[in-house]
Amino acid sequence: MSQIDIRSFLRHQPLFQELSDGQLSALVPCTHEVRGQKGQIIFQKGDPCEGMYLVVYGRIKLSISSAQGAEKVIEIIHPGQSFAEAVMFLGRPCPVMAQFLEDGLLLQVEARSIFAAIARDAAFAHRLLAGLSLRLHGLVRDVERYSVENALQRVIGYLLQGEDHPGQPNRVVTLPVNKNLIASRLNLTPETFSRVLHQLSDAGLVAVNGREITLIDMNRLADFGSVAG
Repeated sequence: MSQIDIRSFLRHQPLFQELSDGQLSALVPCTHEVRGQKGQIIFQKGDPCEGMYLVVYGRIKLSISSAQGAEKVIEIIHPGQSFAEAVMFLGRPCPVMAQFLEDGLLLQVEARSIFAAIARDAAFAHRLLAGLSLRLHGLVRDVERYSVENALQRVIGYLLQGEDHPGQPNRVVTLPVNKNLIASRLNLTPETFSRVLHQLSDAGLVAVNGREITLIDMNRLADFGSVAG
């Protein structure tokens, strides 16, 4: 990816699109490609954080592992999203591992260039803080879900997330990654995740075909989760 391509990509990202041409030009030489294949590690827990990452294509898994080797998926980062901003500000070692879930391309923007942009542009700082606040809100929602919702409610909440019109007849949800990763993201075992999908299928609420899950009646599905609570 040439510098002009990097510049064009940054210009189309919500975080950077309102920067002046001069400010954007200052970021380009401090932005580097990180190409990886499926399974490749981007950084390990404990590694220094030298900047933030933007996902051009591919998906990234952020996870932690227990002393026994059990993995917990913290977040799955999709194309167009970013990660490692908060750690960059703290100047501390990375608290998670980042790994390519598929062949992908990232852009790493050096921390010093981000700090310089913040010093020059209050609006840029505001957009960056807004993004961090949204990420924090999502993590708090995760803690709430794990604390008060049962397995059935977590799976239903995941299937219905982002649905603004639950009254429509049906919708097909394509799982972006394999079911084991989704289960870990919801703090469930793979067996529990599969059992809940079977339960919803037996109730006539969903139809499962590999990674494609048809939500047959979203109103009933939402009500089913409420009754289960």
